[in-house]
Amino acid sequence: MKLKKRGVLLAGLFVAAAAFLAAGCGGDSGGGAPEALPSSSCTNIEYEGDGDPDYILASDLPQQGSSRAQNEQIIAAIRYQLGQQDWKAGDYKIGYQSCDDATAQAGKWDSGKCSQNANNYAENDKVIGVIGTFNSGCAAIIIPVLNQASDGGIPMVSPANTWPCLTVNIPGGCDATDPDKYYPSGTRNYVRVVPHDVYQGAAQAEFMKAQGVKSVYILNDKEAYGLGVATTTRKAAEGVGIKIAGFEAWDPKATSYTSQFQKIKGTGADAVFLGGLTDENGAQVIKDKVAVLGPNDGDVQLFAPDGFTQQSTIDESGTAAKGMFMSIAGVPIDQFKGPALDFIDALQKGPLQGKAIDPYAIYGGQAAEVMLDAIAASDGTRADVITKLFETNVTDGLLGSFKIDDNGDPEDASGAVVGFTFYVATDELTTKTVVSPSPETVAAAGGT
Repeated sequence: MKLKKRGVLLAGLFVAAAAFLAAGCGGDSGGGAPEALPSSSCTNIEYEGDGDPDYILASDLPQQGSSRAQNEQIIAAIRYQLGQQDWKAGDYKIGYQSCDDATAQAGKWDSGKCSQNANNYAENDKVIGVIGTFNSGCAAIIIPVLNQASDGGIPMVSPANTWPCLTVNIPGGCDATDPDKYYPSGTRNYVRVVPHDVYQGAAQAEFMKAQGVKSVYILNDKEAYGLGVATTTRKAAEGVGIKIAGFEAWDPKATSYTSQFQKIKGTGADAVFLGGLTDENGAQVIKDKVAVLGPNDGDVQLFAPDGFTQQSTIDESGTAAKGMFMSIAGVPIDQFKGPALDFIDALQKGPLQGKAIDPYAIYGGQAAEVMLDAIAASDGTRADVITKLFETNVTDGLLGSFKIDDNGDPEDASGAVVGFTFYVATDELTTKTVVSPSPETVAAAGGT
């Protein structure tokens, strides 16, 4: 699920010129301007309030590759939320740095960059929180480093990670040491505002069944997220009576997948599911699927999770994407209610300059709001911000109403976080339906 390009400052109604703050020593609030995170990964400190900021809020998102536009919108959402609060969280003045966890060579998030960024955050005692990551594999690298940082660890809120094993253990889908190995201090410092892929796998299975699928061949891109959502979808599909014709990986470095799809053709499967990211050569996978198995609205349907649910999938795949189905957590944009409507309108009139809003921009705005509210309610220490994150109780927020449970996941949800929107690819993402999976299918997806 994801995007890239380094430190892009989006011009717009709510973003003024970034302030270039002099570097200062870390320390207690009021001890001078914070020392900036390295410019090799991050923008200069942005701050539009009075005086100098007390703390730095960083975002860690890939800004190079197929998911770049998606993450630029999340960054715009974070900046907007800071502007709405006059660059403050309660009594604390908050500066912001947007940090890139991708490289041009990888064309997506990079494990070395994620590790480097994590160490930079941990070594800067003015970093009060991190919003990110977009990719679950990167989160698995960053979380344990931040968990052991000084002052009780650095709090982290993700708008987009959906790999279950970051917060829970799924039988047959996670290592025996998951998720405890990500929290070596023994205290959790990570929460997310998006439901994990036990729910997405369940929604995919129920949607496939409604589309008449009898047998599905499941592929994954070998990454934590891709394998995870492929696994939960397999379990859920079995739970609703769909035959699993095969389960294997595609090689993101391959130049052709025609032989793989010829093998799939021999199984007689009437559907293919792609567990993974567009960034992992997804466009070529889609093209070769159509070349061998025919159009996606024909005899063999094509399904994909939120790692593909972005305009770049259509743009890069061309006509081959037509008719494929893609899911993402939340209701369609035109069904958001309450505060989300004003938020969407403000972003589109401001930094997005009329462009269609990506659903993850709304999750980014909610993640920023959750983080800023926790900082505002805290005593200014990282440990207390973490405590306040786990006391989060959102009423009529951008994503509806929800709490954060002891694992760090949203619970008691009502609103956008409950359902999954399924889009069909035309020239753009076109809403097909919304699925709220049954508890029975969710249990099957989770292996329980």
